[in-house]
Amino acid sequence: QVKLVESGGGLVQPGGSLMLSCAASGFVRDAFALGWFRQAPGKEREGLVCISSDSDYTAYGYTASARGIEAGRFTMSRDSAGTTVYLRMTGLKPEDTAIYYCAAISAGCSKYSIDPHSGAIFDYVGQGTQVTVSS
Repeated sequence: QVKLVESGGGLVQPGGSLMLSCAASGFVRDAFALGWFRQAPGKEREGLVCISSDSDYTAYGYTASARGIEAGRFTMSRDSAGTTVYLRMTGLKPEDTAIYYCAAISAGCSKYSIDPHSGAIFDYVGQGTQVTVSS
């Protein structure tokens, strides 16, 4: 059974940084891309970034990019074993406050496959980790 476990969230001051982790187990690496999305209270899911199953490339969510989320503030990577992915976040703002989720995507990684507004389907989702940006 596929299991995704996020960690690394917490309280951070504006302008600060955080590194989130997602440990993936129980799946065939080549079958899924992995990605991050977030959901703030009272708001819809917002797809941020995904990484291909072979870690060759990443893609930022179509809607998030259109809304002006700076790609440079969110960087996704994967460890050499392919079982853990990371989301490095810098220059955090209060509007980044949300629960951050890791997702497994059988459709692969693209700006649309990580974007719920484009009809993205997440095959598996972790329990999420809370990120709060506040002074």
